[in-house]
Amino acid sequence: MFLYGWRISAQMPLPLMLELMMVSASNNRIGNVMSIVKRGNSKNWYIHFQFNGQTYIRSSRTTNKKIAEQMEIEWKAKLHSQQYQGRKQRITLADAFEQYKLSKQGIASYRNLIAHETVLRRLLPMKKHIDELKSQDLEKFKRDRIAEGVGAESIKYGLLLIRGTLKFAHQLGYQVSDIAFPQIKLPKNSLRYLSDDEERRLLVALDPMRHGAGLPPVAERSAEMQRFLQDAYDLVILLLDTGARYSEIANIEWQRIDLVAWSIHLWRSKVQNETILYMSDRVYQVLSRRSADKSNQYVFNNRAGSSRGYCTQAIRKAILRAGLQNVRVHTLRHTHASRLVQNGMSVYEVKEILGHSDIKTTLRYSHLELRQVTSKARDVINRLNQTSK
Repeated sequence: MFLYGWRISAQMPLPLMLELMMVSASNNRIGNVMSIVKRGNSKNWYIHFQFNGQTYIRSSRTTNKKIAEQMEIEWKAKLHSQQYQGRKQRITLADAFEQYKLSKQGIASYRNLIAHETVLRRLLPMKKHIDELKSQDLEKFKRDRIAEGVGAESIKYGLLLIRGTLKFAHQLGYQVSDIAFPQIKLPKNSLRYLSDDEERRLLVALDPMRHGAGLPPVAERSAEMQRFLQDAYDLVILLLDTGARYSEIANIEWQRIDLVAWSIHLWRSKVQNETILYMSDRVYQVLSRRSADKSNQYVFNNRAGSSRGYCTQAIRKAILRAGLQNVRVHTLRHTHASRLVQNGMSVYEVKEILGHSDIKTTLRYSHLELRQVTSKARDVINRLNQTSK
């Protein structure tokens, strides 16, 4: 007798036979449909089905549909075993994160999640089963990120991704360890932005023609090294003069650049909206120069020729060389917004420039606007006092 490709015989262990029979009954109740699908541009088959109101998604990591179907049967059998016999299935952190990631496709913050994936896979014991994960693993993750000079918000976001992965795995019925997460205190410092002098120091530290420790003379540098140095410099110019988020500029495509109209059609994936920004003189100069040697669809690309992705190490090192304290890459966005408010733009106007979906986010700059208002009030009073004499 065959059941979904399995040969049922007297030699098969009784528990497995019962599990397969329950899977068969379950499949018959839902129309006997195999849930093997293709997703995106992946060549592999994905297993995608619902069980007890929960959605289960996993890559089969194979292009063979028959093997993927067999994996689906085995997976369903384990879930039935868990339900009827009380056995909980185990899963590695890597596989749990993959399922969590797939469940988040289509949300506004998905790209940010993908940007942090490399960090998680580099610093966490991804081969461990999640019920083996310990608080010490998360403390080590926190210490490693602090040692890399990463801000508290980024560290907290990484820990939130881990927490979300464990919660999602628990909802799917996997064994999950009960661990304490390290506390991350977000600084309550005043808004940090660069002064004109600090900006000059940062650009000097990023100058692609600079000489310094560890850098060969310009004439002896490889084309790849020189491109890497130039990219970091150009990227900072665009961040300073557009106020865009790092990912919005680092991954921008040439089709969104209009050099004739001096405009950038900036798609903001985080908030799912588009802003048309007009170029400053130095942004136009940077993009005109880069346009002359563009080799693919991206303004900034990695070594493989795809979008640059999250690669801020060169900028963070330049911040340290420039001697700037409490400065992160996101400080460049604060610098742009602060300068606009300090020079007469309202927070409502700045909200549109920054692409904030909620004015509450922009109100962090309101104290700078208030300073301008009180300064104008002083000037009005001075004029009135002079005319009354």
